[in-house]
Amino acid sequence: MVSAALQGQGIRLRAADLLALREGVPRDARHRPATRRPGALPAKPAGAGMDLREIRAFAEGDDARRIDPAATARTGSPHVRTFHEDRDDTVLLVADFRGPMLWGTGSRLRSVAAAHVLARRGWQAVARGATVGALAVGARGITALPGAAGAPHMSRLCHLLALWHDEALEAASEARAAEGPGGDGGLTEALVRAARLAPSGGEVMIATGPDGVAPVDEPALARLARRRRVRLVLPLDPIETAPPPAPLPVRAGALARLARLCPLETAPLAARLRALNVTLEVLSDDSV
Repeated sequence: MVSAALQGQGIRLRAADLLALREGVPRDARHRPATRRPGALPAKPAGAGMDLREIRAFAEGDDARRIDPAATARTGSPHVRTFHEDRDDTVLLVADFRGPMLWGTGSRLRSVAAAHVLARRGWQAVARGATVGALAVGARGITALPGAAGAPHMSRLCHLLALWHDEALEAASEARAAEGPGGDGGLTEALVRAARLAPSGGEVMIATGPDGVAPVDEPALARLARRRRVRLVLPLDPIETAPPPAPLPVRAGALARLARLCPLETAPLAARLRALNVTLEVLSDDSV
């Protein structure tokens, strides 16, 4: 049970608010064609999968490793094999509820804003018939919900996100009361777990903070993105987008000084992620 001090608006994540986000999904998007099955896509575009798409004449820009020896010998001109792209309409939502996310200067904590983004994307995925799963990482470890399709499953996911957030708040409160550092660790273990939950060709959406992915987490993130579409969603706090112009007191232990804050520069993070085949999506507080 969440203590009274953590019941404030914007501090506690409420399942009812996540369920209400379904109303923002266009109604015509909720009807799945009869020929669609959950988690399936209607067509496979060309890509680097295993299923043969066609054998055609070699064109500039084609990968020479795809040349088909038999067709080339038979026709007397280079021919290449093209393959369907391996895709699976499965979405895994990864919520970072570690200590640095349980913070905010605006109307809500960054963790609450992140959960709202994930829930909205989850409802959109369910509306098109996709399979949706979830994973959360916090001070008490990693919790997960395997993927499934349908609104009842997404409703359960919303309730679990709220429960997991409550547990993260309580763990952070207990750590502060004990004057301890808490049990927050890196994302590596969560990323390894995500690779087991998200199939090849699926999509993984990770909502975290500017420092959520440490250098030590990058190898696991790169492996996750090798056969999946990975997007890191970064909900920014108002103080990161429009910091006050006046200097503010900053304390670090016994040291104190005045410092002027600058808007957060996300380009270095975007470059780091791009090298790992991960897309960065930056959201301001008023767009979440």
